[in-house]
Amino acid sequence: MQPKPPLPPFTIESATQKVRMAEDAWNSRDPDRVVQVYTEDTKWRNRAEFPVGHAEVHAFLQRKWAQELDYRLIKELWAVTDNRIAVRFAYEWHNQAGQWFRSYGNENWEFNELGLMQRRFASINDLAIAESECLFHWPLGRRPDEHAGLSELGL
Repeated sequence: MQPKPPLPPFTIESATQKVRMAEDAWNSRDPDRVVQVYTEDTKWRNRAEFPVGHAEVHAFLQRKWAQELDYRLIKELWAVTDNRIAVRFAYEWHNQAGQWFRSYGNENWEFNELGLMQRRFASINDLAIAESECLFHWPLGRRPDEHAGLSELGL
C-alpha cells in the first residue's frame, strides 16, 4: 500500500489536515475513494456494525449512502497523540421518506506507520430534525472552506 500523508506521529497541524482529508473523502460519498485510506485488515465499530477489511467496509459504505441521502458531513479534531486521533463530527441527511436527521458522533482513529487507518471506533446518535433546521448548506461534495465548522455553528 502507498503511504497516505500526513504520517504519524501527528502534530495538531498534521492531525487537523488528516481530519479535513477524511471529511472531504466521506463527503464524496464514494466508497472506492474512502476505502483507500484504510489498511487491508482495518477493524471498525460503527454503531452496531463491526466491518473488518476493505470488502466489508466498502459494502458498509455502499449501504450507508444508499440510505443516508443528501449526506453532508463536518468533522473536527478533538485530540491527538502519536498515531491516534479523536474526532467529533455531525452530518445531516434524509431518508427515503424525506425525514431529515442530524447525526452526532465521536470517532477514535488509530493509524499505522504509512498513515493508513487500521482501527476506527465510531459512536453515533441521530436526531430527527425538520428540513428548515438544516445547517449544512453547500452543494453535495466537499464542504467549502468558508462554510462554518462545528464550533462556529454551535454544535
